[in-house]
Order: sequence, then C-alpha cells, then structure tokens
Amino acid sequence: MKEPMKGNGGFWDAFKGGGISPRIASMLGAPSAQQIAFVRSLTKGQRRPETLHIPLSQLKTAVFDLETTGFHYHYGDEILSFGTVKVDGEEITGEVYYSLCKPACSVPEDIVKLTGITPEMAQDAPSLLQALREFMAFVDDRVLIAHGSAHDKAFLDVALWKTTKAHLGHRVLDTMMIAQKLEPDKKISSLDDWLNAYDLPILQRHHALEDAKMTAGLWKIMIGRLKDRGVITLGDLYSFLSKT
Repeated sequence: MKEPMKGNGGFWDAFKGGGISPRIASMLGAPSAQQIAFVRSLTKGQRRPETLHIPLSQLKTAVFDLETTGFHYHYGDEILSFGTVKVDGEEITGEVYYSLCKPACSVPEDIVKLTGITPEMAQDAPSLLQALREFMAFVDDRVLIAHGSAHDKAFLDVALWKTTKAHLGHRVLDTMMIAQKLEPDKKISSLDDWLNAYDLPILQRHHALEDAKMTAGLWKIMIGRLKDRGVITLGDLYSFLSKT
C-alpha cells in the first residue's frame, strides 16, 4: 500500500524540516492524551469575526472530502479516507493531504467497488485519531469547503467527538449550496453534474483527494461568479446564501 501523502509544502514540510515549534512537534509524536489535547486545541477559536471581512479572493481555505464506509454515522459507519487541498484566494496551491483511515467497522463490498479501498488497505491504515490529528494540523485555521458538506461535516464532527470529545469549530462552506444559489434554474446537486455545468473535467471520482481537487476547481470559478453578483467578502457570501 502506498504511504499516505502528508502534503507538499506548508505544515508538513516545516515539520520534516524542523521548523515546527517544540510544543507542536512533541504533541505530534506524543502519547494519546497529548494527541487528543492537540486536536482539541485545533477545533477552538476558528470563527473569528474578522474573518467575515476578508475578500473571497484572499480567503485561505481547505477544500476537503471524505470517503466513508456508508452514509449512516449514527448506525456505525466511519471515515475511510481524508483528502484535502489548500486554496489561497483563487489559487489552488498544490499543498495536499491524503490518508486512509482504519475504521472499527467492516468495509462493505459496495464501498470497495465505489472507492477501491479494500478491507486489507483499511486494516493497514493509520488509526482514526492519527489521521484526524494530521488532517486537523494540515487544515489549521482555514475555512473548510466541501461539496454536499452536510455528510462530510457530520462524519468529521462525530469522529472528533469520538476521539477527543470536541466538536468541529471551523466555518464550513458548501459548493453545492453556493452553486444552487448562483444558478437556481439548474436543478442539479451532484459533484459530477456541477463539474459538467462548469465545463470542468471529471477525473477520478470517489477518491477523497481527487474529489477535493475537483471541488477546489468549482470553488475557484465560483469566486469570480460571486464577485459579479457583488459578493466580495465571506460576510457577503453568508448574506447572499441567507436570502430567500
């Protein structure tokens, strides 16, 4: 199995190069209690009011996607993989994080066919706490973005509570909701449909990192279309989405 990608640049390059503070470095290699404390610290204080005034063209975001063992976290389904790409304003930076994740439940055959993640791959993957810790460290205090974010946000919040007794504190934007608000006449919702509508190539679907990259492409286009509507800042976007 390929080693999980730790990104290329930013946090992980600094970590490998010795540029991370001793406190954070020690926590990354520390026993479980300190790992939990580190993850909990990254869930706090992420909704600073000043973020609302940042133009979308300058907003630092992390576009992410999760693959899961099913759609029902309340019936025991769990995260199988994390995929994330950093976007600075309208620039997709190329800094990525991807990791498989070892679930406590089995991987159904239909999920194997959909994602290509086999039970053997899942069994050899990092623990939920380890993958979650690395994901949270990578996204840091960025605004999170996902397509159809309710599913991903719910699984992420459940995973955080299960491992650290903390809740997700980050702002989360939904490209599906934004697209539907921009173009209400298009009665579509899936990532595939919106990629086609925006003339973006559909590459490898149902792979957390590849889906995150394609969603980042949607977000990049949306920033320009939102600007044409007079939606400049994050606060403007919230106001735009709240209008009936």
